[in-house]
Amino acid sequence: MGGRVAMEAGPRDTAQDEPDRLSPDGPDDQDGSPGTATGPEVEVELRPQRRLRIWQLAPIVGLAALGSLMFAFPLAFEFGDGGAVVAMLGLLISCCAAGWGMMAARRVGHTWPGLPSRESGRRPDWRLIALYVLLGTGVVALAVWRVARLR
Repeated sequence: MGGRVAMEAGPRDTAQDEPDRLSPDGPDDQDGSPGTATGPEVEVELRPQRRLRIWQLAPIVGLAALGSLMFAFPLAFEFGDGGAVVAMLGLLISCCAAGWGMMAARRVGHTWPGLPSRESGRRPDWRLIALYVLLGTGVVALAVWRVARLR
């Protein structure tokens, strides 16, 4: 009784005895009899579904909220000399959060409305890309113009 456990000899391991019946996916049924099947075959996806989780979205949303508040408060309450700097920093933080969010969304497979997904192999329409660039440039120009008016 020195702490040893007696192990009983069980049936021999058939995987070592019959290597010709094994495939990389497991044992093969070579006899073809219907009684050897264990049930209907079920196809299961091993990779988890790609989607954004709350722990991925929380820092993006937090930075976007902080940046938008930093941009809005100096514009609304006239902070004085440092207001333009705080507003530009808020604009920069908001743009960084937007870029971070777009990259996270692209990683899980989301695309901009009207643009094809990466896996489709189709080319995006240049008019839609030009429209997105024009809208983004307009928003940034209006924001910079508004901050410049603080001085």
